[in-house]
Amino acid sequence: MGAFEYTALDDRGKQKRGLLEGDTPRQIRQQLREQGLTPLDVQEVGAQQDKRKGIRLFGGGISNAELALFTRQLATLCRSGMPVEEALLAASQQTEGSRLQSIILGVRARVVEGRTLAAGMGEFPNSFPQMYVATVDAGERSGHLDEVLERLSDYTESRQDLQRKVQAALYYPVFLILFAITVVSFLMIKVVPDVVEVFQSVDAKLPLLTRAMLAFSHFLQQFFWLLLLITIGGVFGFRAALRRESSRRKIHLRLLDLPIIGRLVRGVNTARFTRALSIQVGSGVPVLDAMSISSQVITNLPMRESVEEAARRVREGASISRALAADKLFPPITLHLIASGEASGQLDKMLERAALDQEREAETLITAMMALLEPVMILAMAGIVLVIVLAILLPIFDLNQLVK
Repeated sequence: MGAFEYTALDDRGKQKRGLLEGDTPRQIRQQLREQGLTPLDVQEVGAQQDKRKGIRLFGGGISNAELALFTRQLATLCRSGMPVEEALLAASQQTEGSRLQSIILGVRARVVEGRTLAAGMGEFPNSFPQMYVATVDAGERSGHLDEVLERLSDYTESRQDLQRKVQAALYYPVFLILFAITVVSFLMIKVVPDVVEVFQSVDAKLPLLTRAMLAFSHFLQQFFWLLLLITIGGVFGFRAALRRESSRRKIHLRLLDLPIIGRLVRGVNTARFTRALSIQVGSGVPVLDAMSISSQVITNLPMRESVEEAARRVREGASISRALAADKLFPPITLHLIASGEASGQLDKMLERAALDQEREAETLITAMMALLEPVMILAMAGIVLVIVLAILLPIFDLNQLVK
């Protein structure tokens, strides 16, 4: 039995969408007719739909909050002793999002067919990436699926929380920049020319600052559309450059070299990697496979390549801490914690501690950056407005001379 998404018309001609379970599309159409609906389109929920909709684990059609809630619900239901098939059905019934509900029912359909939960999730790679699927598979093999799902829910919630804090910290600066650009543009295009026009009727030389500001104002009036096109083109060009791996590597490498930004990038990516690796190791996934899978959560390309190279060194007999220390991209405290975990046999716990340490440091850096950035931006905006005001007031100060 599979899950099918349908589009149908009711007796009033109103279009309805929903989900039904059945063996074939024909059976679904029959069910719709029995309900008094006219079927228009019936499609099985599957991996192709998942790819077409562009759903991703951390962002896209399935939000972080939805996935974290689903994982937590599934873990709770499995811990209560409910079979996986029934747990998936119960989770789908408690889900408000239609896309997530269709994905859950699609996974359930595979489980009903006799496949494992991991295999069912594996058919939706844009919703459940390799790290998630491999962890679930390890939980099923070890017989501790509920504990593994609890770990995954903690992971998704912590990542969602960190992402939300970063986004919340960026909202105010972005708003302030856009507001400053809007205010300055209005002053330069509308206010400055209207005010200075009063003094231009007098046959006298305006102050240098006023003339420079007036020339810049005329430039904006005539070429504002060109600047806008250049800005838009620059944004699209930058995004196109990020699609090329060579360009993306150079940009990511430069980010690591920046004084504060580089430290933040290292901390966030290290926290992601160590937490993912902790879940994998704690779930019984072999270390080499765990490192390879966990490297996929790292967004910085040089750091991801460093982990992949470290996995090769570990395969040759090196310890994880020494292998990661070779490229000097990971914080020393993280390497010390990993070395301690290897020596004590509690690698998963020390990795989790390293993740918590880096998450706290990232939060501290974000708070410090925002505390410094906000007054700097306010002062910069005030300075620009002051220059514009001076350009307007200087002719007034020289009004007597201009009249003479």
